[in-house]
Amino acid sequence: MSLPEAITSGARAVVGIADHFDQLKAVAVELLETGAATERGYFTPSEDERVRQLLVSYWQSRNALIELVVALHQASSRRTDSGAEEHSNDERAAAFLVAWTGALVLVDAARFLRHNCAGRPIVLKKLNEPEPHFGIPAGTYDRIQSSLTSPVHAWHLYHAREYWNARRDDLAQLAGGTELEPLIEISRQLHAEHNVDLQQYAVGRARTRVQQAKTTGRDLVGRALYGLQKAVSRLMSGKFTHVGHKPQLPADIAEQVRQLLRPGDVFVNRKEHAITNYFLPGFWPHAAFYIGRIDQLEQMGIADHPNGQTRWRRLLECGGPCPGRVVEALKDGVRIRSLASPFAADAIAVIRPRLPEDVVKEAIARSLFHDGKPYDFDFDLTRSDRLVCTEVVYRSFEGLAGVNFSLTDRAGRKTLAAEDLLNMALAEQHFEVVAAYSPGHSPTIATETAAADLLRTTLPE
Repeated sequence: MSLPEAITSGARAVVGIADHFDQLKAVAVELLETGAATERGYFTPSEDERVRQLLVSYWQSRNALIELVVALHQASSRRTDSGAEEHSNDERAAAFLVAWTGALVLVDAARFLRHNCAGRPIVLKKLNEPEPHFGIPAGTYDRIQSSLTSPVHAWHLYHAREYWNARRDDLAQLAGGTELEPLIEISRQLHAEHNVDLQQYAVGRARTRVQQAKTTGRDLVGRALYGLQKAVSRLMSGKFTHVGHKPQLPADIAEQVRQLLRPGDVFVNRKEHAITNYFLPGFWPHAAFYIGRIDQLEQMGIADHPNGQTRWRRLLECGGPCPGRVVEALKDGVRIRSLASPFAADAIAVIRPRLPEDVVKEAIARSLFHDGKPYDFDFDLTRSDRLVCTEVVYRSFEGLAGVNFSLTDRAGRKTLAAEDLLNMALAEQHFEVVAAYSPGHSPTIATETAAADLLRTTLPE
């Protein structure tokens, strides 16, 4: 069965984040088992740096899962103009499997923290500290744990748990031989480890009788997905207030941007109300590398380059109605994507490398080498086995024709923020500003000098 890209990319994201959480747990256990900070009553600077790195990585990957579960519920609930379900029963069941596994990973990570940090006041204090560089407010840990242990939270998971118990064999058959297959084992393991007491469901149900009416008209998978959305929404800590918002550039703005593009351009964009915005610095949190249309890539000889040869089929197949291609790191990893991906935004800026065409070609070929790598929730630009969004740009251009990037220390990591790229373009340091659109600042697209002026109003002084 061919599944929608949103479901398969979601599966990749859940598997990657589950593996990432396992790595974070191992590091956390190593830190906690020494007991040195608890004994002395404080963290040394080096210990503090390691803890802050762990927290930033945990909060960002956690929020990526929350965003994913909510998006899958919204997508699976859509109906056609005639009122019929937009997706088939198999597709909705597959969406449930991805969302259910993601929710279990979230609960498992939160319970790991509670189990290992209870009775350690110095550690709990550290978990509740703010991290201003990544927008993490004080008291975040306490708010999440309060939601997690609530009987209401348990009740919201009830329908999902019942659907899983009733359909797990069918789901395993559906997932077999697809990118969903690893989710079955993750779900089986975590469900067995975190089977919630039925008394919690009973208490939660009593507190949510009014909300129960909202689910009675749904089928079983609809109830299950609704419960998952409500459960993870309780873990948002008040940050995601417009659940139904779907970022998308207006059609006329998207067409104007398309007309301006050249291979090698860099997108910097923003999705309003996205959960992951809150743990990334600045107004403009995300970047993607535009590599061009298929005909342009052929003219540049990318099809004959070793990095292009092995990925040419992917380049041909990922386009859909959008002829342009980008290399972009999202929560499901670094992937070749169509323009539909960066255009699913509320605001966008385009900057261009001030480099000869042959150098841009080399940068594009470099970017393709990273296709398929996992996303880097650690935001560590010193490692190349997993990449954050801006790192695609960094590793594509760094060192070519004298291009260099100044990395900034944030939460103990060498990082490159999307706004660092914009500041380089405003200073005409290897890049220049081409266009910008931000409806909160102007209803029309701005180009060149006007675009630079618009961007300056969005950036900190």
